[in-house]
Amino acid sequence: MRRWIAVLLLTMACSLTSSAAKKDSGTTTLKDVQPTGTTDKKEKKKQQYDFVFESTGNHYTCRTNPNTNVKATDFVVGSEVKYEVNGNKGELKSTSGKEVKCTVVRVEKVSTPKQ
Repeated sequence: MRRWIAVLLLTMACSLTSSAAKKDSGTTTLKDVQPTGTTDKKEKKKQQYDFVFESTGNHYTCRTNPNTNVKATDFVVGSEVKYEVNGNKGELKSTSGKEVKCTVVRVEKVSTPKQ
């Protein structure tokens, strides 16, 4: 009987933690792309970029990995991108099919203007 209670509690704990991560995907307009950080030839670090987009009432800033090679010209500001956010992991895909994985470093609620 104790084993069944332990299994039930473990199952409930796992389901709560898995539902706590916010999963979101869809299509949106890319608001901004900015270079961030510095490059380092000795450690083979590449230029990082911050991608800014909005979705479902949130304003996201998603930063690329320093080991990932990204061409900023593949992601045009103002163009449509497909996005997927799962917790703090993000992925963007341009209309030309270029993909980039990034880490969400900032989330802000989009406020509606008061009248």
